[in-house]
Amino acid sequence: MTTFSRGQKGKLADLGVGSSFAVDLDIQAPGFAVDVSCFGLDSLEKLSDERYMVFYNQLASPGDAVRLDLRSGGARFNVNLDALPSTISKLVFVAAIDGAQTMRALGASSLSLGSALRFPWSGADFGDEKAVIVAELYRRDGQWRFGAVGQGFNGGLGALLEHFGGTQAAPAPSKAAAAAPAASKVSLSKVTLEKRGDKVSLDKRGSAGFGRIHVNLNWNRSSMAPAPTPATAPEKTGLLGRLSGAVSGAMGGAMAARKRSGGIDLDLGCMFELADGRKGLVQALGNAWGDYEGAPWMKLDADDRTGASSTGENLYINGDQFAQIRRAIIFTFIYEGVPNWSATDGVVTVAVPNQAPIEVRLDGGGSQMMCAIAMIENQGGQLQVTKMVEYFEQQGKTSAHEMMDRRFNFGLRWKTGSKD
Repeated sequence: MTTFSRGQKGKLADLGVGSSFAVDLDIQAPGFAVDVSCFGLDSLEKLSDERYMVFYNQLASPGDAVRLDLRSGGARFNVNLDALPSTISKLVFVAAIDGAQTMRALGASSLSLGSALRFPWSGADFGDEKAVIVAELYRRDGQWRFGAVGQGFNGGLGALLEHFGGTQAAPAPSKAAAAAPAASKVSLSKVTLEKRGDKVSLDKRGSAGFGRIHVNLNWNRSSMAPAPTPATAPEKTGLLGRLSGAVSGAMGGAMAARKRSGGIDLDLGCMFELADGRKGLVQALGNAWGDYEGAPWMKLDADDRTGASSTGENLYINGDQFAQIRRAIIFTFIYEGVPNWSATDGVVTVAVPNQAPIEVRLDGGGSQMMCAIAMIENQGGQLQVTKMVEYFEQQGKTSAHEMMDRRFNFGLRWKTGSKD
């Protein structure tokens, strides 16, 4: 492997690098977080197409020309130069701090281009800058080249975005406010997992743990079709048994039709597996609310029986006890209203204190009953969130819940249950 120093440049062909390779950023940031990004610039070195800014809130560019895999201590950018349009002439890899620290606080860090080269750098190379332009790939005379930059930059990621000609989106106004058409802007405020299988890993920001983790489900409550009146509404049959220990005990009963004025109602729940192997369920059916202070270290907020709450449905996970949790499948099912998932415009947000919120949208789907939205896993102490968005429906006498259970290999026992 060739070692580059600051300012050194070279042709990829001379380095034995093809058109598809990985760019690894290994950043030592003790006790604080560093955001990494890749800017795809045009011939004027401007971000003329914001889709080619790849960062925590946009994990891939069109055609997967650049795809970001976030992980502890840095990131990997998977690059396919052949998938880039001719309008993109340069890829710039940057790191930025969002907080009180500066670049001088970094330890020994590096950027590697596959197994071909390594560019080492550290906080000792910088002062009070909040960002650094680490390296760049650029097209010249029909050939791609690599340049080790290592240039400090005053200002964080937002300032870098402005430097490259992009515009940061302001906080969203109320929906009632009229908005004139505007140029596309980049939001730096959250992580959005766009495709099934996209994932992000978070490190603990404190010695105790992750704190109070908030999982929120929200959706469009406008009615797609008038809800049946109480006189004609069909009675609903419960699908799940309450889980206790090995998931036993009949719940029985049928769910009475809700007294609602129409609209959409989704219910939030999760299947969990603890570090000691115990498995179970948290959901409103069967009043299996969970426990925040004890096992399973997660608790569902009071169920919204009207579907009209602006806060949606909420699950809280005790992140200070995250070592006791192996995995949790966050799911939702249609309890009343909405004939298809596209009408819900549903979104789950996982909010971890002092971290960027993680957003998963319920895209796709049809008339199925259930959706497994996301998986939260303990990966060696890291909190990893993966977008699932897989839909399930009843098949014969096998409920949608049980189909979901089989898919994720929980092996729970299911009995008819009720909320009432």
